[in-house]
Amino acid sequence: MRKTQAAGAVMAGALLLAGCGANPTESQGAVGDTPSAPAAASHAKDQALFDRLPDKVKSAGKLVSVNNGSFPPYEIAGTDGKSLTGVAADLSEELGGLLGVKIEHVTVDGLPSQLTGIAAGRYDLALGPVGDFPDRQASNDFVDWVQEFVVFAVAKGNPNKIQSIADTCGLRISVMAGGSAEKVIKAQSDTCVKDGKKKVEVQSYKDQPTSILAVRSNRADAFFSSQAPLTYFVKQSGGELELAATGKPNGFDTLYQGAVVAKDSPLRDVIKDGIQKLIDDGTYEKVMTKWGTSGNMLKQAGVNLAAKQ
Repeated sequence: MRKTQAAGAVMAGALLLAGCGANPTESQGAVGDTPSAPAAASHAKDQALFDRLPDKVKSAGKLVSVNNGSFPPYEIAGTDGKSLTGVAADLSEELGGLLGVKIEHVTVDGLPSQLTGIAAGRYDLALGPVGDFPDRQASNDFVDWVQEFVVFAVAKGNPNKIQSIADTCGLRISVMAGGSAEKVIKAQSDTCVKDGKKKVEVQSYKDQPTSILAVRSNRADAFFSSQAPLTYFVKQSGGELELAATGKPNGFDTLYQGAVVAKDSPLRDVIKDGIQKLIDDGTYEKVMTKWGTSGNMLKQAGVNLAAKQ
């Protein structure tokens, strides 16, 4: 049965290693502020795509994309709270080139702030990727460009032998508060109790640095979240962590993630067609491969794919 909230992963890779606090609640700046920012777009303006943009966007010459700044390797905020690197930053440069506008990035504190800001018109979109779930489609449209999986990050050697979500009874599992993984692991805890086993001790944290730290400091037995960022965290852990329960559904159906716009926004199909052009000409594959996410690629960008399964 499909779960109804997206897996919101929050962490900046640099902060994971440094043990610093989260990014400022909201900071704004165009990509390109730092030497690590993506290179200038290689794509020239596609006039047909530009003509389909809303008049206010054409007049402003920019789109404002909101992010939580901390979903590596897709979104990695700089320590200045303004610059953004990662898959989404690279793709936004190329997409902006095609659309003939600058895509600027605003970092806010958490997914609810992103979705609320888009609904209120403060931001034009969230390039994401953000989890596409049917309940979210009531107020938003998704342009899906990623397939994701949900797994566990555990101490090296997987001491509790977690092979699937069924092996979590009696364990301490950290999750992102409000995400789909939290809902799934809580449902698993109920199943454990019904089967006469110990409940799962669910530890819900605001951000990924705290969630990962709980495992590394032995306060939690595993962190349950999206595979792409967990792969990134494992590589950054200096051999302390590994992935567990990969290749298993772990309480989820096929998961799609993508850009988010307001419901029925005229931007939806323009963004989809722009991303599809990047897929067709190989730019998308180049960027995804660069950041180690080639296993999460889609051949076709799609709208609200979660409802079509």
